[in-house]
Amino acid sequence: MAKVYAGDFPDPFVLVADARRRGGVPREHRHFAFGTQTGSINLQVMLSHDLNVWDRLGDALPRLPAWAEPGRTWAPAVLGRPDGYVMYYAVRHRAAGRQCLSLATASRPEGPFVDTSAAPFVFQDDRGGSIDPSPFVDGDGTAYLLWKSDDNALGRPTSLWGARLTADGLTLAEAPVEVLRQDQAWEAPAIEAPSLVFAGGAYHLFYSAGPWESASYCVGYATGDAPLGPFRKENPRPWMTSREEAAGPGGAEVFTDASGSLRIAYHAWTPPNIGYGAGGVRSLWIDRLRFVGGRPVLDESTNPQTG
Repeated sequence: MAKVYAGDFPDPFVLVADARRRGGVPREHRHFAFGTQTGSINLQVMLSHDLNVWDRLGDALPRLPAWAEPGRTWAPAVLGRPDGYVMYYAVRHRAAGRQCLSLATASRPEGPFVDTSAAPFVFQDDRGGSIDPSPFVDGDGTAYLLWKSDDNALGRPTSLWGARLTADGLTLAEAPVEVLRQDQAWEAPAIEAPSLVFAGGAYHLFYSAGPWESASYCVGYATGDAPLGPFRKENPRPWMTSREEAAGPGGAEVFTDASGSLRIAYHAWTPPNIGYGAGGVRSLWIDRLRFVGGRPVLDESTNPQTG
């Protein structure tokens, strides 16, 4: 287990991108981590060459669109495209007073990203809003976007959704479909933060669940035969739970590092400071991820719930 950044960095997403010399020759791989807002920074971005030492780069999205209200800018995720980079993120719709998804573009992986939209990209107003976008690229190059409908804002059980994207990542290519529902007692009050990976001949959908500002927050997973399911929950209990050094792990995103190894990035509180009211922060953790017998395992895990 590795805490790689001790500051507040919720809902992490890690992108591996090439730095290139003039003429387009690859020079080195760099890891960019994006996170939910902190202070006056709308969306955090950091740089690392080894996933252990991180340099803060400032604000990945210095300006919000006119229709958006600052203060609740969450869960950025970046998709690399041939012409640049697309960032999906959750933000408050000023007029409606609910969360929705928007997107911004940039020519460089670290930004600055620019959002020129006149309206949200995805907004399930009748379901309480939309949050936690996460892109996935299948083996054939087809890109998808997954997210959560914010039903718990209306006191209802939540769902995860997905849709295929157009090649440029700027439009949903089809109507969204529901891919997973909250239906387990340990998942209350919400499932959220989807992250999809293909491994061992199956699609594995990781998601967070439980009360986010507590040690009960956790990560579950489900498997399916296609990027948009249907998905089956494999365990009657969470896959990743609190442990001695990290409480309430969640916001998990799976990625492939520069060496080609699978990793999982997530945030967690450091006991005994659990919750912002107790002076806690959601620090950035990154672990190796492998699949044994078709099941995800964290390397060198001390978590008895893992496996």
